[in-house]
Amino acid sequence: MLNVVYSGIALFFWAVLYISFKRDRSRYRNCYILFFALATTVVALTFLAGEHQKQVIIVLSLLIFLALLAVPIFLIWNGILMYKREGHSLSNLLSLIFGIVIGIGEIATFAAVLLPEIAGDRWNVRGFLFQLSRVSMFISVTVIYISVAFVIFMLYCVFLQIIPRKRDFDYVIIHGAGLLSGNRISKLLSDRIDKAIEVYRKDPTPPFLIPSGGKGSDERMSEAEAMATYLVEKGIPADMIIKEDRSENTYKNLEYSKAIIDAREGRKYTALVTSNYHVYRALRYCRKVGLKCIGIGSHVAFYYWPSALIREFIAVHREKKHLILMILGWILCMIPLIAVYFMK
Repeated sequence: MLNVVYSGIALFFWAVLYISFKRDRSRYRNCYILFFALATTVVALTFLAGEHQKQVIIVLSLLIFLALLAVPIFLIWNGILMYKREGHSLSNLLSLIFGIVIGIGEIATFAAVLLPEIAGDRWNVRGFLFQLSRVSMFISVTVIYISVAFVIFMLYCVFLQIIPRKRDFDYVIIHGAGLLSGNRISKLLSDRIDKAIEVYRKDPTPPFLIPSGGKGSDERMSEAEAMATYLVEKGIPADMIIKEDRSENTYKNLEYSKAIIDAREGRKYTALVTSNYHVYRALRYCRKVGLKCIGIGSHVAFYYWPSALIREFIAVHREKKHLILMILGWILCMIPLIAVYFMK
């Protein structure tokens, strides 16, 4: 009976996700709907295992435990790698910092559970260890809360990349990035352009490409001009390229690109190509400027992805609405602990 109930709950969340996703891919609620759909699916599959249910639970528990141990180690290693390869900026240390924070949270979790046991009946240390265990529990819940929120965000960003999409676009916007030495295409930017070229060549009716990016104070030409030159060198006809060369940030990239598209006749089914970690936030900007489009992510080096995604997570939660919701969620998680603390 339970397998039917949980299967029904899982199907309900997948149906809600489908409807919400079709309406707007940029909505933050999609992150949590996807998470609940995946979680209830795992529970349903566990109940469907029948006589092997116990073994499935043991395997899942072991995998979760090993993953919890591996995550901080991986993030710290990734942070050191970023520091060596990408420079000594704070943004390149994000995965290292996040890994250390998660590690502290896991240590605090073990401390919260084990310290009361260590204290036993030794009254001379029991009070101190109980107080320390309470502090550890507060740290543990805070870190777990942030970590789960990040995992939910990460899952949706990955989901955006693997979901099937139509190919018959009319316009493909290529999100710009800084030029090397003021006039050279970086690896990050060339990956975006190459992805747009791939979309162009697979499309049954080749779309117009809109390289988007203005001229920075340290650049000798606009990013759009450099991208257009790269596109022509790769065999894209010049008359299929429309340069947007005024913007100075992501928001303006999309606002000015939308103005170009709106000023033209015909159908306007649009795609946006940017780095895979940046797709979700770019789609949020699309919603703000009123541009309906599909987000397509280009490849980035694997070692670069964790830090970049952490930056995106922080950027999204700097928005006032999401920051308030994040804080309210943390308070709700803390209320039971605070109640227990004062009760004792």
